[in-house]
Amino acid sequence: MSKKKILAAVDGSAYSSQSLAYLSRLYGDDQDCDVELLHVVSASSSQTWMLEVDPYRSRPPEVERRLLAAQRYQNEAKDRLLRHGFSEQRVCCQALATSAGVATTIQHHAASGLYDALLIGRRGVGRIGEMLFGSVSAWLLEKCFDIPLWIVDGDVQTNRFLLAVHGSTRSLFAADHLGYMLQNRGETEILLYHSSALLQTRQDLDLTILHARWGEEWCREHLDSADNLFHAHEQILRDAGIAAERIRRLPAQHNLDASHDLLRQAKKHDCGTLVIGRRGPESTRRFLSSVSQRALQQFENLAAWIV
Repeated sequence: MSKKKILAAVDGSAYSSQSLAYLSRLYGDDQDCDVELLHVVSASSSQTWMLEVDPYRSRPPEVERRLLAAQRYQNEAKDRLLRHGFSEQRVCCQALATSAGVATTIQHHAASGLYDALLIGRRGVGRIGEMLFGSVSAWLLEKCFDIPLWIVDGDVQTNRFLLAVHGSTRSLFAADHLGYMLQNRGETEILLYHSSALLQTRQDLDLTILHARWGEEWCREHLDSADNLFHAHEQILRDAGIAAERIRRLPAQHNLDASHDLLRQAKKHDCGTLVIGRRGPESTRRFLSSVSQRALQQFENLAAWIV
């Protein structure tokens, strides 16, 4: 089994600490999961352009001060992870100064490494609260499609997951990501839910992509099932080693707002994490992306995995 690797963007805030608490609760005792703590500090172009030309030049004092503060927080964050089950070898740290923008730098760093997920805390509730990390998480949700994005708000107390099921390729990818990341997590439970507001009970699948991922035989066997909306998602989870008794279907409910419906189901069934597959940037049908955005404007004390 290959090791899972999570990039955790941190900023020294209480919201960042909550994302680390979430990470510790899920993976503190999982020896197959490593974490990189990334702290990005902003610097004006006039402060950094000479460093790009001459990397041996001393950093400007203000940039140096910000990086030292970032490194101090990273050491505190690492100590916190070590106190909750992580070993020294499983946690590394990196602090970067950038003039390109914090969110852009986080995205580029995530794309340059072999990370399975990008974890970030969310600040505030709704658009008014989108400041600092709030604006970063909003930007990443809009622009970052090449790595699953985990956004944590508040104090997440339960390891139960709600997987939003719909008839799309990205929904199956979300199930695949969830199954892989929960390998060896025997205490977790996965609830499958289809919101009637998603209006996608019929399949809208790219078979070329799915054949490349799972093979034509697997697709014929599991995607052509009469119970195709749920069956393929369940099979992906079982193939990842998730026991059948840990997977449960919820009855569909009627609601005009899919984001509100998903959040209501997560709260009703005491789920700590909502998992949503969304369409990529090339799609002209952005409904599922808008569901993700609206859900993240409304959720609290919950984590969302956007795949």
